[in-house]
Amino acid sequence: MTRLGHSVSYISRVGQDPFGAHILDFLTEQQINTRYIEVDAADRTGIQLKEKPIDGQDPIVVNFRKGTAFSHISLDVIHTIDWQSINHLHVTGIPAGVSEKARRALNLLMDTARARQIPISFDPNLRPSLWKSKEEMVHIINEFAAKANIVLPGIGEGTILTGHDDAETIADTYLARGVDTVIVKLGAIGAFTKCSDGSSFHTPGFPVKEVIDTVGAGDGFAVGVLSALLEGHSLADAVQRGAAIGARSVMTAGDNEGLPTAQQLEAFLLQEGK
Repeated sequence: MTRLGHSVSYISRVGQDPFGAHILDFLTEQQINTRYIEVDAADRTGIQLKEKPIDGQDPIVVNFRKGTAFSHISLDVIHTIDWQSINHLHVTGIPAGVSEKARRALNLLMDTARARQIPISFDPNLRPSLWKSKEEMVHIINEFAAKANIVLPGIGEGTILTGHDDAETIADTYLARGVDTVIVKLGAIGAFTKCSDGSSFHTPGFPVKEVIDTVGAGDGFAVGVLSALLEGHSLADAVQRGAAIGARSVMTAGDNEGLPTAQQLEAFLLQEGK
């Protein structure tokens, strides 16, 4: 988001260790406000290990988040947020699976934003290994999704969460719970969007010459959608930008390396005739 010219603050908790220091340094380099990131002197920073991608296949990802600094995130940090400066809140389902305390913090964060009529987007970002059971994961993630204005599940996630494998039926499930807009990511074939007024459309995917690394593509998609909406673009144009950044992301190794600057995004869209 900052590469596209948006101001961003990040809420988290890291350990007082080399991993935590690296995260803070990287975020600062990316011009992301770290004011709301707590540093825990007692517990370690959570980490994720990712297998080196081979032939464009989804790599194995292993999470080490339980019992980490983030699992003890304080509710106090939510109370320190300068809400006057916030015009959008984006959250994922990962914190909900880390610990009960992180779940309470996520609840407070979303409820406070809703009370202030700040739009919320929610990416389920399912991590089954963080949960006691599939049933618990589905129930709690869907409760959080219902608090959001925009929900961005992948088709596989939507199937797990709703029991349906059809994009429109997945969208209808969340619309029935009060969500305004559901954008179902369909991988290479694009995305399906449906709104609470009944309107819907399909956005085709962008050509991908070679899939190198799929991890981070969903985050790139969210960056595209949200940045465009914040800039006043139409929903259709926003989803197209999401598809563009998602496609660009999978052609690059690493979770962040494929996220473009405004100039790089413009060049990519021109190259694709958009």
